[in-house]
Amino acid sequence: MTTLVVVTTPDDPVADAAAAMVQRKVGSALIMQGRFLAGILTERDVLRAAASGSDLTTSPVSAWMTKDPECASSDTTVEEAAQLMLLHGFRHLPVVEHREVLGMVSLRDLAAARISRPIRQGLALEADRLPQM
Repeated sequence: MTTLVVVTTPDDPVADAAAAMVQRKVGSALIMQGRFLAGILTERDVLRAAASGSDLTTSPVSAWMTKDPECASSDTTVEEAAQLMLLHGFRHLPVVEHREVLGMVSLRDLAAARISRPIRQGLALEADRLPQM
């Protein structure tokens, strides 16, 4: 999980959110309405917006974001997060605890955790929680 996430608001232009994502070298941005998670904007959403012919300097993030995204909690296991992401076709999963955003986990984070963690007799270890990046 990474805690350095791009955050924007529903009213911000898609172009600004995309520029922040490029600058931080991430594939998604969390859309916040005050302290609450309103949605997520991903690379795929930006591509859809660009392909639509909309002016991304004026088109609001709210028109393209995924509203009320599925989330993980701090005690979600790597396997549970991977299963959720693969089942729904997500590449990015916000991590939320008591309505507070803690960070974001990506498929890359999960792959890195899977490769770097020790395996005992083919079974996952008990402390198999989302990795901190």
